[in-house]
Amino acid sequence: MPSTAPYCGRFAPSPTGALHFGSLIAAVACYLDARTNRGRWLVRMEDIDPPREVPGAADDILHTLEAFGFEWDDAVLYQSRRTAAYQAALEQLQQQGHTYPCGCSRKGIAQQGRPGVEGIIYPGTCRAGLPPEREARTTRLVTPNPPVGFMDKIQGKIEQSIAQEVGDFIIRRSDGLFAYQLAVVVDDAWQGVTHIVRGADLMHSTPRQLYLQRLLSHPAPGYAHLPLAVDAAGNKLSKQTGSLPIDRKTPLPALLAALRFLHQPLPDEQPASLQEFWQWAVANWDIKRAPRQQIQPMPLR
Repeated sequence: MPSTAPYCGRFAPSPTGALHFGSLIAAVACYLDARTNRGRWLVRMEDIDPPREVPGAADDILHTLEAFGFEWDDAVLYQSRRTAAYQAALEQLQQQGHTYPCGCSRKGIAQQGRPGVEGIIYPGTCRAGLPPEREARTTRLVTPNPPVGFMDKIQGKIEQSIAQEVGDFIIRRSDGLFAYQLAVVVDDAWQGVTHIVRGADLMHSTPRQLYLQRLLSHPAPGYAHLPLAVDAAGNKLSKQTGSLPIDRKTPLPALLAALRFLHQPLPDEQPASLQEFWQWAVANWDIKRAPRQQIQPMPLR
C-alpha cells in the first residue's frame, strides 16, 4: 500500500548534461505537486554511472534549478556517496535467496533473448547456476511471474509481469557499479519519499522498483508518470540526443511553456517575477489536468 506519511517528493536528475525542457517539465510537476500538498521537496543527484557523466554537469543542474526559483528542503543527496547502503541492500537480498550470479554477455543475451518492454528479455540462462567454465559478471534478481501492478495518478492502472516482460534484471553491473533500480529504491526509502512524479519513460521501471520495495520491506510511494516531450520529428527530448539546454537567463518563458505542456491554467498576464510565477502555479496546480498519454509534442512558445 502507498505510504501514509506526510508528503515528500523529489527530483532526481543524472549529471549527464545540462537540463533541457523535458527535464524542466518533470521538475516543475513534482515541485508543484509537493508544494500544493504542503510537502517537502528534495533534490537527489543520481551520479552512480561515472562513464556517462559529464564533468561539471551536477553543479550546472543545481545552478539552473536555483535560477528557475526552485527551493529544496534538505541538502542535495549524491548517490555516489551511498554505495555502502546499496551494498547492504544487495547483501540482504542475497541472504534471502533472491539473487544469483550471472556470467552472460550482452551479445549472448541478444542472441538468445526475445524483445521486451525495455530491450531484450533475459532468458534465465544462469538462474539455475553458472554454466561450466563461465565466471560471474553481474548479479541478477529473481523476478516473479504474477503481475506487479499499481494505480498511476495520471496514467491509470498499470500491470507488468516482470519475469515475462523484462526478465531477471541486473542489480549489480559487470563493472561493479550498482544498478539504477536498486539505488533508487534504497534512496527513496532512506529519504522518506512518499510521492514520485516523473516522466513516462520510467513507467516500465516502476514494477521492478515496487518488487524491490516489497523484498526490502520498504513502503511503496505513490506514482504519477508525465507524458514525454518530443520534438517536431517525434524524438524524445534528452541529454543523450543533444536537446538544447534551457536558458537560465530567461526562465519565465520556459516555466510558462512547461505549465502549458502539462495542461495547467496560465495567468492572464506574464508574471513580473519568479516569485509571482510560483505563487500562481502552486495556487492553481492540479495534477489531474496532466495529459494521460506517454508522449506529447512540445508546445509552441
